[in-house]
This record gives sequence, structure tokens and C-alpha cells, in this order.
Amino acid sequence: MSIQLTNNTMTHTMQQKLTTEFIGTFFLSLTICTAAVYGSAGDYAPFGIAATLMVMIYAGGYISGAHYNPAVTVSIYLRGACEKDEVLPYIASQVIAAVSAAIIVESLLFPDALSPEMADLGTDAVVAELLFTFALAYVILNVATTESTSGNGYYGAAIALVVLAGAITVGSISLASFNPAVTSALIVSGKLALADSWMHFVPQFVGAIMATYVYKSTQ
Repeated sequence: MSIQLTNNTMTHTMQQKLTTEFIGTFFLSLTICTAAVYGSAGDYAPFGIAATLMVMIYAGGYISGAHYNPAVTVSIYLRGACEKDEVLPYIASQVIAAVSAAIIVESLLFPDALSPEMADLGTDAVVAELLFTFALAYVILNVATTESTSGNGYYGAAIALVVLAGAITVGSISLASFNPAVTSALIVSGKLALADSWMHFVPQFVGAIMATYVYKSTQ
């Protein structure tokens, strides 16, 4: 079976894969914290975030699979396109990268800025995170792990456009994370209360798992 994001990863060491996951997740989280949390990009934040994700996917896809998202890692594992012994190290690398990015943004890039206004999330945030994490994982599985689309050159753009669409559509509802690592960065940055974090973590993993089983049912 040909896997777009993982067909060459067997030639790379675990350390190379984890470094790639760290770099990609770090710059994705750095962009989110600067452009969206601290508002450096204004209304253009979703485009900056999507652009960063896209280039990092193309940069790291052939090494690690360019997951950059714990929910996506779980989804790809359940799909059968990721080894079991890679799951926890990938997730650890992603979360550490996201938290590191949030700390750097707060302490070095915006040391004198006021703390971000804490988001006030409701149950609609749960629905938003579930739906768009589902969409993100579903698109990834179809454009990046399916034999019929293997070798395509658009997979990075397709994945980034899902994030762009989600950020524009539900950013004001849920902060448009769709990514447990990014949610960790939002907590560290002070944008999301730890008590409200379940409104992200639960629907993100549930949405990604649902996407895997829907994907399998259509193949």
C-alpha cells in the first residue's frame, strides 16, 4: 500500500522523525500564538497559519509524515499508516514543541504585551472542534494515505485549506485549534483556561477517530 506522507519514512531514524515533528509543530504553534493569540496579523491570521502549515507539511512529509497534531497521529495510526511505537513519541514531541513555542512567544517576542484575553467557550465550541477536526483528519486520510491519490502534489495545500476554512468559519466560536498540541499552547499562553480545555481535547480526539472509521467505511 502506498502512503503519501509515510512511504519514505522507513528510511529515516526515529530521532529524525521526532525532530521533524518538533520543528513543524513548533512553527505552526509559533504562528498561531503570534498571529492569532497576540493579534500580530490581524484579520490575516488564518492565512498566515494555513501558509505555515502548508510549507511545513511539504518540508517534513517525506521524513515523519508531517502530522504536527496528536489527534492526526492517532487517526493515522488507526488507519494503519503509522507504527504503534511511533505514536507516543510523536505526540510527546508535538506537545513539547507547541508549549515551547508558546513560552518563546510570551517571553521573547511579546515580553511587554498584556496577557491575551481569556476565551469564553461554550458548548458550541465542542461542536466546532469536533466537526473541523473530523474534516481535517478525513481530508488527510484521503489525500495523504490513499493509494489512488498517492504521489499527488496537492496534499499539503488541501490540508492547509481545511485549517484555513475552519479558522475563518469557527475561529470566533472555538479558537479553531483542531489540534491538541495547539490547545496546549493556547493554555500556556493564557488564551484558554485549563478548566475549559476538555472542550478542545475531547472533541479533537473523538473527531479524528470518527474520521478514521468513516474513511475506512468508504474504501
